[in-house]
Amino acid sequence: MISHGKPLAGKGIVVTRPAHQAQRLASFIRDAGGNAILFPTIEIREVENPEPLLALIDRLDAFDVAIFVSPNAVEKAMSAITAQRALPPKLAVVAVGPGSGRELARFGVAGAVVPAGRADSEGLLDLELLARVEGRRVVVFRGDGGRELLGDTLAARGATVEYAVCYRRIRPELAPSRLLDAWAREELDAITVTSSEGLSNLWEMVSKPGEPLLASTPLFVPHPRIGRGARERGISTVVVTEAGDEGLLAGLITYFRA
Repeated sequence: MISHGKPLAGKGIVVTRPAHQAQRLASFIRDAGGNAILFPTIEIREVENPEPLLALIDRLDAFDVAIFVSPNAVEKAMSAITAQRALPPKLAVVAVGPGSGRELARFGVAGAVVPAGRADSEGLLDLELLARVEGRRVVVFRGDGGRELLGDTLAARGATVEYAVCYRRIRPELAPSRLLDAWAREELDAITVTSSEGLSNLWEMVSKPGEPLLASTPLFVPHPRIGRGARERGISTVVVTEAGDEGLLAGLITYFRA
């Protein structure tokens, strides 16, 4: 029985965020009475060759808009920027979502533009600031790879777009036994996944023994695109929540209260 004050009491919930970003959601889950099981499915590493990033930072005065597509992009890019220089005062700063906005504030960047609704490329492209960009120069701080929708659309709108790769993502070398043992003890009730890459890595990390267990465990994701990937893999219960840690927590509480 779920207590009103501890709506996740007795529930084991997997947090797959990168290790350095998992504690906020894990703390929310524990405060609600749950057991947060940390199982990072993405590891953030430095870029192998930082010279292109550092050279671009030298040229920041040439840009009109800087877009940060994730909290990791903020942390890695701003660490490099602040070690080298200050942000140009006329540079408009855009963050993909509240988490990236909070990370920018941690670096003392005030007034960043953040979409009010969805925290993704589509949300960014709906911003008034990015609607009319003809003749403007835009830099997008991101990890290696990723979707091209943002840059391609801004270029189609007349902007000159450059990508600044400031980190790389790898799949952690983590044994699946932590999850398999929790499933065997019936102590794993839900999984949270916050990116399509994290979902793909999770599927590979649990390997064949874990696939049917993963397919039958409720999965909570903050974006419909991740949800579609989960259903394509045969995961039977997929709950799409609002964005961010708060959205995931609210989705978990609503589900288990029901």
